[in-house]
Amino acid sequence: MNEILKNVKSKEDLLEFINVLIKDLNEKPEEWEDKPVMLYLESMQSWIEDMEGYYTNTKQDMPQDINWNFIATLLYVGKIYE
Repeated sequence: MNEILKNVKSKEDLLEFINVLIKDLNEKPEEWEDKPVMLYLESMQSWIEDMEGYYTNTKQDMPQDINWNFIATLLYVGKIYE
């Protein structure tokens, strides 16, 4: 899954990655720490708070061009879109 994640560069790539996540959750739910949505969102919040450490530990450059509003919109519409 990390290789797929590293290669997400387009809308189509992101859609495929989401499909992989859905399939993974359906096939291996025991590997998911946070199945309920509330826990999933709390995990994302915690990771964002500590994300600099992730990039330091994995020896990657921290992204400088993050579109935070787009990410917030994406999370919001997941709540309201059918």
